Amino acid sequence: MSLKKQFIKTKPVVKVTFSVEAKDASKAAVVGDFNNWNPEEGTLSKLKNGTFKATYDLVKDAIYEFKYLIDGVYVNEPEADSYKWNDFAGSENSVVTV
Repeated sequence: MSLKKQFIKTKPVVKVTFSVEAKDASKAAVVGDFNNWNPEEGTLSKLKNGTFKATYDLVKDAIYEFKYLIDGVYVNEPEADSYKWNDFAGSENSVVTV
């Protein structure tokens, strides 16, 4: 799993690439504050090596909570900037700061 940030000097956005290795999974998504926790809006594309990946433009100078949804199971990003407890989910969410 990994998280890559590309800061754009001419726009108030950061291109954030979410990738998660899940060779045996049939589908994966990233869900979070930036897409209203909607799996359809966070669909990740599966690459030949079994990694799911997508890049999203996130508004700069913000903090977002997120998780991966892999075949119906929520998974945190081990390389997240931090983690935040969520009472609704009863678990920690990954956090990305841009």
